[in-house]
Amino acid sequence: MHIADFVSGSFAGACGVVVGYPLDTVKVRIQTQTQFTGLWQCAAVTFSKEGVHGFFKGMSLPLTTISMTSSVVFGTYRNCLQCLSQARGAGCGPNTKLEVFLSGLVAGIAQTSVMSPGDIVKIRLQCQTESKRGETNMLKPRYRGPVHCLLSIIKDEGFMGLYRGALPLMLRDGPSFATYFLTYAIICEMLTDGSKKRPGWSGVMLAGGIGGMVGWTIGTPMDFIKARLQMDGAQQTKRYKGFFHCISEIARVEGAGVFFKSWGINCLRAFPVNMVVFVTYEVLNGFLQGRVLGFE
Repeated sequence: MHIADFVSGSFAGACGVVVGYPLDTVKVRIQTQTQFTGLWQCAAVTFSKEGVHGFFKGMSLPLTTISMTSSVVFGTYRNCLQCLSQARGAGCGPNTKLEVFLSGLVAGIAQTSVMSPGDIVKIRLQCQTESKRGETNMLKPRYRGPVHCLLSIIKDEGFMGLYRGALPLMLRDGPSFATYFLTYAIICEMLTDGSKKRPGWSGVMLAGGIGGMVGWTIGTPMDFIKARLQMDGAQQTKRYKGFFHCISEIARVEGAGVFFKSWGINCLRAFPVNMVVFVTYEVLNGFLQGRVLGFE
């Protein structure tokens, strides 16, 4: 088992959260709240009402949980690749594209169980648009922080309330991580002319950024559905009876195109986030295994 992959993935995920969180908050608000019509309008309103803090609401818990889920993703991915390689037997060469795709698929699904509770807390806190600046005519936020939000969900909705939206989360992360790792592997191979040598810093950043954009292109519709289900009933009357009813109701009322409403911002966020994630992962993993990026 490659323990270094779990450790490197954990630190890489934490770095990615910090880089991408402000845009993630804007994305979630656009997906779940009709008063926000676009990226710049949402960002401007958030800043004017809540200040810089508004973009980082609920980050502390995801920072912890994403470290754990990224550890699961990268560790599962690398160990799946190793198992598939061993199943083919020694001397069969590098992993095939199908093995990379399947390992990414398993890794994305595996993280759902540990990611879902932190993800719904993040969504709930990000969607609290109430200001903390003390205006007397403003409503107070429902949740005081990540721990209060977590306990409130358990109290009001039961423990399984933490896993609301888990199905679309799984359907998002399985295919998106499969294409994410496959795209990364293909670009790295192209940049090194198919040799076993890893690309340098710029190659890793390019491959990671493009991989993230491709992954989010695949995952955006399920990400939209997940956010709607996680917020359903939290601020208003419950609208959706379940996963399939949510899809049909959104398509009926808002049109099928709305499922890609946040595609642009997802890609805008994905490129820098995944540049940071893969560079951090490769550098730290190389250090732990006695390698130097670009000089193997």
